[in-house]
Amino acid sequence: MTWDVLNIIGTIAFAISGAIVAMREDYDILGVQVLGFTTAFGGSTIRNLLIGIPIENIWQQGDLFIVVFLTIIVIFILPNQWLQYWDKWGFLFDAMGLASFAMQGALSAVQIGAPLSAVLVAATLTGSGGGMIRDVFAGRKPMIFREEIYALWATLGGLMIGLGFIQGPWSTGALFVAIVILRMLSVHFKWRLPQHSVS
Repeated sequence: MTWDVLNIIGTIAFAISGAIVAMREDYDILGVQVLGFTTAFGGSTIRNLLIGIPIENIWQQGDLFIVVFLTIIVIFILPNQWLQYWDKWGFLFDAMGLASFAMQGALSAVQIGAPLSAVLVAATLTGSGGGMIRDVFAGRKPMIFREEIYALWATLGGLMIGLGFIQGPWSTGALFVAIVILRMLSVHFKWRLPQHSVS
């Protein structure tokens, strides 16, 4: 049940994120759908590849595909003035997708008995995979490499799960909220990891 809820939240959140980025780049309706779908299902595809889940399982989510399609259509037809709030609230959807898929990737790795290192990699790449695909397809430098702290929160979430600190729905929900809040705080306060620039 927890796995399914995280999958639905992450998929829809990233679908909205991908669709709005595509609209910002002046994509047509087909481009918006393509970017929305690749962002929504990119993280779960990477997760399946990482931990050995059959890749064809992605295509067995028929109802979720319909939900994503309809969600993207709604975003596409919203008046432009509504989309101006993306700059203020758009990071929330991205943070929700990051948290959901990071936790889902970590939980999936734990379920198959993977070592802690694999849990951390699964959490990090599953959580940030959809966003990376979105940014590459939109011709942007991936957020994971340039913006406020992003993938680190996914890794920390994976660490909490891998060490066994997350047991049951309450602790799972608390971790989800914590990752979202930390991501939003890093955006608000512009927290960044150390950088070394060569001029």
